[in-house]
Amino acid sequence: MPETQLSADRLLLFGATGDLSRRMLLPSLCALDADGLLSTDLKIIGTARSDMSDIEFRNMAREALEQYLPDERRGGMADFLNRLSYQALDASTIEGFDTLARKVHEAGPSHTGTAIFLSTAPSLFGPTIAGLKHAGLTGDDVRMCLEKPLGTDLESSCVINDAVADAFPEDRIFRIDHYLGKETVQNLLALRFANILFEPIWNSNYIDHVQITVAETVGLEGRVAFYDDAGALRDMVQNHMLQLLALVAMEPPTSFDATAVRDEKVKVLRALRKVLASETVTGQYRAGAIQGLAVPGYDDELGKESDTETFTAIKAHVDNWRWKGVPFYLRTGKRLPERVTEIVVKFRDVPHSIFEDMGAKMLPNRLIIGIQPEENISLSLMAKVPGLGQDGVRLREVPLDIAMPDAFVGQHRRIAYERLLLDLIHGEQTLFVRRDEVEAQWQWVDAIRTAWDAADTKPQTYTAGSWGPSSAIALAERDGVTWHE
Repeated sequence: MPETQLSADRLLLFGATGDLSRRMLLPSLCALDADGLLSTDLKIIGTARSDMSDIEFRNMAREALEQYLPDERRGGMADFLNRLSYQALDASTIEGFDTLARKVHEAGPSHTGTAIFLSTAPSLFGPTIAGLKHAGLTGDDVRMCLEKPLGTDLESSCVINDAVADAFPEDRIFRIDHYLGKETVQNLLALRFANILFEPIWNSNYIDHVQITVAETVGLEGRVAFYDDAGALRDMVQNHMLQLLALVAMEPPTSFDATAVRDEKVKVLRALRKVLASETVTGQYRAGAIQGLAVPGYDDELGKESDTETFTAIKAHVDNWRWKGVPFYLRTGKRLPERVTEIVVKFRDVPHSIFEDMGAKMLPNRLIIGIQPEENISLSLMAKVPGLGQDGVRLREVPLDIAMPDAFVGQHRRIAYERLLLDLIHGEQTLFVRRDEVEAQWQWVDAIRTAWDAADTKPQTYTAGSWGPSSAIALAERDGVTWHE
């Protein structure tokens, strides 16, 4: 933890009655409290447009905890609920912020500072920052956490970042990407930099290609207006997938320090080669079936025709010494056959097989890092099939599996936001995204959208329950690569 940052004893949640708060933030905070990880001095103040009393907010929180937090993680729930208070606020106007400031101070004098979690529409970021500044809630002991989306392109992202930077320096701004809070994502760093086995071969000499897949079975799920304005490229590639790519491709940082780690990530993002339209595929789902249940097409859910992509596949390259010539295949989409997020690192073939004359078929090694729904790591190795070998030597691919819940018996499976909220309270920025990272991500994504516009690229249709348009398969197979499914 940086010496200049102290653990906050006030946490102010904007959007406290929203879906993210009920499903993730309040359950995460309650779980941290049950484990004794929150200071007894920490007070949590919720704010949103809804008009309710402290008691009504606590009742809403109780219902959310009973719905989304397992029974065994609700220890001391009554004590946690007593931490909560609430102040209604229309963030679009400045009038209510003085009342909000008084509510924050009513919780008692703050000795170590305030952390603010801003989960509102991006259009409210500017007015909210202005209101906080007006009410004196942007002092040196205040840090600001921003939930995505941070704009729709580089220009709008800069507008948001400029507004926040007007009130907070970079070392007090925490841009959240919840994927960085997932255990297996953090374990990717441990896998690479705590094991001498991998780092010497983590380069173009030994790795053939990398695949990153983020597949969802859901459709719009109540996000109609947002998603149709965003699409798969902005919703998933710009943030989650590029963060995963950066962690796979980054050079070893000098330490597990916020500046060192993020310096190496931004180098990768700046080294991304400009993508041609021919190196991408876009798609939009039509009616089909997911796990045996009929689902409507995107245009049916939307209620109109649209050119928004619900699927995209991209062949990317990182142009530096380590990764020269190694393609990174990215694939994400909605209404795909299964919900899965994974990274597949495929190594090169053994340069010479001593078993070829004996009829043995060899497959290259693969490292599969599962992020969701199951967190696991699997390394495929070639092994001899038992037998006397009178008909030759037979080899078979054998996986070495590490299921994270099984490897660490007795450890809770934590919500990703638990780690991130705790780091926010403690002022630790390593797992948060810096401004130059965000802008490098937008610059690359904006260039793809420009290429699509220049080529008049329109989404190809695919049936819900399939793995996207057939051209996505061709994108990889023309290089001799098969998507891992």
